[in-house]
Amino acid sequence: MLLIPALSMAQVTYQKEVRSVVEARCSACHGPQAPLVDDFKKDKEKFVKEKKGPRMDTYPLLLEFVKGKDAGAIMRRLDDGQSKEDKKPGNMYIYLGKDEEERQKNLKTFKDWVGSWNLKRKADLTAEETKKVTAPQ
Repeated sequence: MLLIPALSMAQVTYQKEVRSVVEARCSACHGPQAPLVDDFKKDKEKFVKEKKGPRMDTYPLLLEFVKGKDAGAIMRRLDDGQSKEDKKPGNMYIYLGKDEEERQKNLKTFKDWVGSWNLKRKADLTAEETKKVTAPQ
C-alpha cells in the first residue's frame, strides 16, 4: 500500500498569520504614521531619531522588502544570525518578541511565509532564488 504523507502544516499567509505579527511587533515604528520607503531614504537620520522606519503596515508595502525593490531587507533585518558565520542577528530581530521563545516563533512564521529565506540583496538574487520567495497574501 502506498502512503501519501499529509501536509504537515497549512500554508502561512500574510492575512492569517503575518499581519498580526507585524501589527503587534512592528507597527509602532513601521505603521501608518511611518514614511514610505523613498521618503525614509531621503531623510533617514531624522526618521531614525523619531524611531520611525519605512512604512510596512500593508501587504504591498511589506512585500517591497521581501521580493520587491528592497528584496531581502526583511530577511536580513529579522534573521536570528544562526546561519551566518558571525552569528550576529539582524538589527530588528530583538523586536520580534518579548523573549527568545516568542522571537523564534515569530521568526518561524516569517520564514514559513516568505518561502525561501535568503539574506541576499536584490541585486545579488538569481531569478531562481527570487521565484522561490512566495510570500502569499
